[in-house]
This record gives sequence, C-alpha cells and structure tokens, in this order.
Amino acid sequence: MEPFDWSCPFCNRNATITQESCRLSTTEMSIKNAQGDVALTSAFIVCPNPKCKKFQLYAHLRKAEWLGGNAGWKYGPVLHTWNLIPPSKAKSFPDYIPKAILEDYGEACLIATLSPKASATLSRRCIQGILRDFWGVKPGRLVDEIEEIKGNVDPLTWEAIEVVRKVGNIGAHMEKDINLIIDVEPEEADLLIGLVETLLKDWYVAREERKARLVQITQLGQSKGSSKAPTS
Repeated sequence: MEPFDWSCPFCNRNATITQESCRLSTTEMSIKNAQGDVALTSAFIVCPNPKCKKFQLYAHLRKAEWLGGNAGWKYGPVLHTWNLIPPSKAKSFPDYIPKAILEDYGEACLIATLSPKASATLSRRCIQGILRDFWGVKPGRLVDEIEEIKGNVDPLTWEAIEVVRKVGNIGAHMEKDINLIIDVEPEEADLLIGLVETLLKDWYVAREERKARLVQITQLGQSKGSSKAPTS
C-alpha cells in the first residue's frame, strides 16, 4: 500500500498513513446480476496521534472486471462511498461555536451523499448563521449579508467565498430564501461544506487561538514584572 495524506475526523490532525495504521480489505462480487461485477473495499484507519488513536471506517463500492489468469481483477470508478465511523466527513469543532451552527454543519455533512440539495440548504443556513453571530450583520438575503462583510474579511477568506459563489448554481441560490430546497450537483454541496469549514476555522477558531495567545503573553508579562518588583 502506498502512503497517503489523511486528516483525522476526530482530532483534525494531519498525518501520512502507512500500512502500520491502515487495513484494507476487498471483496469481489462476481455472481451474475443485473448490475455487473463490482467490488467492495473497506478501510480501517487508526489515527497515529497518541492522544487520539481513534479509527475511521469507510467502504467504497466500485465497478470491477475479471481479466483472467495472472492479471486478476481490474477495478473501475467508485460507484458509492459509505462513511461508517464516524457516520459523515464532518470535522470536529470546539463547543464555543454556537450549537445551532454546528448542528446544521453536522447534518449537512451527514446527508451530503444521500441528498446534496438538502445538504446545500443546510450549508447555506449555516453560513447565514455564522454571518449573523460572528459579524452581527443585518438580517436579509444571504447574498446581501455576505456583501456586508466584504470590507472586513481577510482577502484570502474573501477569495474562498467568491470562488464558491461563482460555481454552478451556488451563487444564484444565495439570492433566494435559504430554506428553499433547490437542486445542486454533489460537488456543489461539497464545496459549500468546505466553505463552512473554512469560515469556522478562519473566524471562530482563529479568534479563540488569538485570545489564548494574548492571555498567555499577558500572564507571562505580569509574571516577569512581579519577579522584578523592588523589595522594601
């Protein structure tokens, strides 16, 4: 097995996965059927982080073809993927982020494969919730709320917002009622989920990390100052 890059869905640590942390198993289904030969590959991945060590379990169903002899099986494109443990690709975020936002994000990830259009609706609602909570924007259409923060956002974050808004039907949907379910492509639903994750990291997580650093600096400064105080 070739090593591959991986991000733990539990602790969010990035790692390079090797044979030591991964177990793959493939079963070919060659019984005559209406859909043809397929293969099911399951994968266990154990997080190398010693403070985590949780495992992810997922399965891929893909087309397969028996080539015969020493050639064996040839595997085609993935037809379906199941995230079994955890049940979705949702990343773990701190609980200082509002519960309603995390719930919408989690549900958007959970149903992304089953119903991309429902997932996209939840992601749009999640983005609106982030804008109103973090930036205190004036309630309105999502597209107008996004424009309201344009001058206050880091250029790279704004670029990510703009890129996603210009893909497929996403931009047009942001001008409509966020609770209106409209068809989108699976890739568009995934892009919206990725944008939500970016906003959560760039805004909430970055803010809390900055607070923690400032508190640490202040405490260190006070400690150094008190240690040099003159004695009477």
